[in-house]
Amino acid sequence: MALAALAVLVLLLTSANVAGLLLARASGRTRDLLVRTGGEKRLSDFLLWECAYAELCFTERMWPDFGADDLRSAIEEFRRRDRRYGAVGGVQPLAAVPGGAR
Repeated sequence: MALAALAVLVLLLTSANVAGLLLARASGRTRDLLVRTGGEKRLSDFLLWECAYAELCFTERMWPDFGADDLRSAIEEFRRRDRRYGAVGGVQPLAAVPGGAR
């Protein structure tokens, strides 16, 4: 099963598809959720800039076995999160702190 999924992926990565992916990257679209399968807790430079404010979901399940129920769980987890888009709660700008930046 994993070999078949890899074969499909290789077939999909034609020069036309890669050009389309590059255009999508250039469009400035950001991702809201990135699901990383296989138990790894890193992005490995995959869509690094596009995922700057994405919520990350890590699962032990391997990609070929990742199904609709797993996706549903990831989306439910995503919906429970407090998205701050880079803001840090409870932290004042340095200029607002007595003796802070001048």
